[in-house]
Parts: sequence; C-alpha cells; structure tokens
Amino acid sequence: MFRGTVSPIARFRHLGRSFSSLPEQNAAFEEFRTSEVQPSRQSALQEGKFYTITPEVRKRLFTFGGLTKTYEKQMKTFAETTLMVRQPALEIMDYIKRTNFSKPVNRYVLYGKNGVGKSLTLAHLLHFGIENDFVLVHVPWVPNWLKKPRELVTLNEPEGFFDLPLDSAAWLIHFKTQNLPILSRPEFVTSKDHVWSQRETTPKGATLLELVEHGINRMKFASGTIAALLSELKILSTEGKCKTMVAIDGFNAFLVEKTTLLARYKVRIPPEKITIVKPFLDMVNCDWQNGVCILILDQIAYARGHTNNEMPLNLLGRAGFEMLDPFVPVRVNDYTEKEYYSCIEYYVNRRWIQNQKQGFDEELKALSAKNPYDLMQLCSSL
Repeated sequence: MFRGTVSPIARFRHLGRSFSSLPEQNAAFEEFRTSEVQPSRQSALQEGKFYTITPEVRKRLFTFGGLTKTYEKQMKTFAETTLMVRQPALEIMDYIKRTNFSKPVNRYVLYGKNGVGKSLTLAHLLHFGIENDFVLVHVPWVPNWLKKPRELVTLNEPEGFFDLPLDSAAWLIHFKTQNLPILSRPEFVTSKDHVWSQRETTPKGATLLELVEHGINRMKFASGTIAALLSELKILSTEGKCKTMVAIDGFNAFLVEKTTLLARYKVRIPPEKITIVKPFLDMVNCDWQNGVCILILDQIAYARGHTNNEMPLNLLGRAGFEMLDPFVPVRVNDYTEKEYYSCIEYYVNRRWIQNQKQGFDEELKALSAKNPYDLMQLCSSL
C-alpha cells in the first residue's frame, strides 16, 4: 500500500470523480447503498450495503431504545438513519420466512465479540418484524434494569421480592409505541379478568391497548401488567390471532447469580427476586406457537467470571444453556472485506472521514481489525 500500490477503495473513488459533473451517474457509483429498503426483499445481492430507514419507522421502533448511544449520535451527525445489510440478519430472516409457525417457537441466539454489531443486527430484524406484522416484545438492554434502575421498591407481597415500577411503565410505553397500529384490533382482547385490587380490574374482553394503558397510568401495577400482557400474547399467538417476535438484548444478564443491586444489609439481589424478570424468561420458553425469539448474548451484560470467551455456554452458564436448548446460534463477526470498504465509502460520503491521505483505508483496517465499533471510533477524529 505504501509502495505505490492503489487500494480498491482509491480506485473506486477515482471512478466516482470522473463523473462528478453528472449527478445521476454519480449516484450509480454509490455502491455502498441499496435502494431496497424493505428487509423482507433484501438478499445476498444487498449484503454489505446500507439501506435507509424512514423517520416514521425510526420513530416507531427506536424512540425508546434499540440503537446504541454511539450509533444514534453518529446517525444524528449524518442526518439519516441507515443500517448495513449483513449476513447474520439475512440468515435469521431466511429462517423466519421458512418457519412452520404451528410448531413451538424457535430461539435464535446472536453472539460475538464486543463491537461487532449484534444490537444493529437486532435492529434490522425488528424492522423486518413490523414489516411482517409481528407484535414486538423488545427489551433494548436488560442491564439497564439490573444495574441502574430508575427506582427499586421493596415489596411486602410477595415477601422478599423487589419491583421496578418506573422501568416497567417505561417498557410498556416502549411496547405501546412499537405496536400501536395493531393493539386495538378486535381480536386482540384479554382471555380473563385481571384483578389489581378490590376496586381495579381489567375485565375479560378488554383490548390489549386498555391493558397496557392501565399499567402506564398505574405504575404500582406496571410489572403485573407486563406479566398479564405477555401471558395474553402467548395465548393469542398460540390461537393464531397474531405473530409475536421476542427480541431481547443482553439476555444473559437475566441469568447471573447476583445483580449489583443491594437489598437490606447490603445483600446483593438475585435476578429471580425482581418482578420484571420472570415474565420475560417465560416468554422464551417453547410452550407457545406462532412466534420467534431472538436473543443477544453480550460480554458486557454481566460476563461470567473474568474470561473473554464470548461463546453461548460461557455467557449463559450451564443452567441457562439447558433452559434455551435447543436453540440456533448465529455468530456476528467483524466486517468482511466487502463490508469494510463499503463502510469506509459511506463514511467518506457523509464527511465522517475528511483526512484521506494515501493509504488511509489500509491503515484503518490494520488499526481496527475491521471491528465495526473500533472503526467508527477511529474515524470520528479523521
């Protein structure tokens, strides 16, 4: 590279300059983009290319989480929201398209090193979900509940349990925002009475929207509302009245022995003593049909021990592994060569990279080892 050779990206950029006077031809050379913005229609032909998410879809899906903070900051700088079409997302979408939904739900487990793009792969799959009329049960980041909740309340009933009322209500708002277009359908009704107190009851036949709004307005009952909502969704899905996509980022945080939250006498609280945990663990059981579960395992979501091993058995533990078994593991890797150069071209196009000295692309490749997060951080100063 430094001996006079010309990189592929440099040759690509040279071609683009040759047509700078013709905007319509210039656009043809933006090979890092694809005009296919519907995930269901994307295939290996679009792999490695960026597609644009409309502001309406972004507002519906990611207003309350789903994109990492660093990526949100970058998208704000770029004045657009884009996602790269990558092989793990295409693989899972293909599996879902060929799924027999009359069978128990399939569990897909995304894993990989830090910074490879697992959360953005899940974001791509969420877009696929709303496009295909799935009800989304999405947890953007489990450790937000188990490391730094907005409020921790000690319960007298059941004794020894702890509640997260503010976080539970916030999640219900997130659920409502993502699923509002389908929550008021006449078939989406409760199968039984849900009694909250002597004076408050959500009757049988109430819409799921009424159930959700009750939990939002009465935060004291928000975690109980989540449990009722998810149990109703399992029933509705099994009856074939809807399809449900469970998508949980940082799932392995549910399975640690102790959280960092402290009870009386500075005793660390186990996850199973937090009311919001059990309903989501129940949702990944394979005792219902017409759905799919996509779970992300992450080392920073409470890694077990002091190991850098990102494999599912290490992050789930033996008990967690056996709980999910059988599941389909899908590894998310660093950028391929094609994805790397596509990303560099995109950064150049958005003026994220302005210092384009000779051989800069090969230097960035060596420094980042084609890790998406490391590359993004390195390019922010160029």
